[in-house]
Amino acid sequence: MSDSTDNIIVDTATRILQDLCEPNTINEAEKGEWPKALWDALEESGLPLAWVPEESGGAGATLADGFAVLRVAGRFAAPVPLAETLMAGWLLGQANIAVPSGPLTIAPVHADGHIALTADGTLAGRARRVPFARNAGHIAVLAHRGDQNVVGLVAAAGLPIRQYTSLAGEPRDDISFDGAMPEAVRAAAVDQDLLVCFGAAIRLQQVAGALERILEQSVQYALDRSQFGRPIAKFQAVQHNLAVLAGEVAAASAAADAAAQACALPEIAVGEIAIAKVRGGEAAGTAAAIAHQVHGAMGFTYEHSLHHATRRLWTWREEFGNEAVWAARLGRMVAEHGADELWPFITAGS
Repeated sequence: MSDSTDNIIVDTATRILQDLCEPNTINEAEKGEWPKALWDALEESGLPLAWVPEESGGAGATLADGFAVLRVAGRFAAPVPLAETLMAGWLLGQANIAVPSGPLTIAPVHADGHIALTADGTLAGRARRVPFARNAGHIAVLAHRGDQNVVGLVAAAGLPIRQYTSLAGEPRDDISFDGAMPEAVRAAAVDQDLLVCFGAAIRLQQVAGALERILEQSVQYALDRSQFGRPIAKFQAVQHNLAVLAGEVAAASAAADAAAQACALPEIAVGEIAIAKVRGGEAAGTAAAIAHQVHGAMGFTYEHSLHHATRRLWTWREEFGNEAVWAARLGRMVAEHGADELWPFITAGS
């Protein structure tokens, strides 16, 4: 796609979220109210199916276009499964399974999920903390049939779902797939590792968007809030914190872009994903702390919208592997290459 097409997609997402994703919308979603107007507008625009080919009813956008939409969604803390539907469409596309309309999600999200396709064609196994499972019409499931990986499309209605919420107040539900009959199932060249890598890149884009938002909020609040007769932005300590915050946001943005580029390669560059998820997770922790320090007591109130971004940052950094998990994996990768290959490994993406 051309740059102009990319801008149209981003502008469309921005316009919809500006109009329909206000702070009260997010607060009501946290109380269990489905933001129907927001989801309907997104679905009408085709954004949730951006990664589905046009011949299959999707938008046929590039990976870069979809990642750009996710960064916008992260900026607005969109309380809908836009990322999960995009990812489900991508996963179903790997198996050439038609993608249904409506909100979707994927399973398993965590590496300890173990779902099998049995001899009678039904599924067996469970997945924990599946995002927006209670709101999804269908679930794209990665399962195994012996040594073969398969992707199945499963209707969510009737599945035993135990409801939980994330730190951000969004649905993260446990699902039992025992006895569930997929509407469609096909073999695919996708394993749990690839799914986790792709999910990590998706969460990094959302993290980058949320960080951009809290930087804007923090700078504006520092300019507006006066203490001892002058804006707190004039105090050197606050200026220093804002400079550190800006640096963390820039680092996370670069990490998210690197992870997106790694996903566009013929074979996903796991090392790039690992480095990016570590750096993005570190940035999320540091930046959220600084944003709350700048806002002071005001930023800790429920009525202020800062928590919409910071609580999601704390949630997203943990999903698809936090920085500790990815750092350990990165260390193992370096050790496997050996000392002579350390420098080439470090400079491979430069």
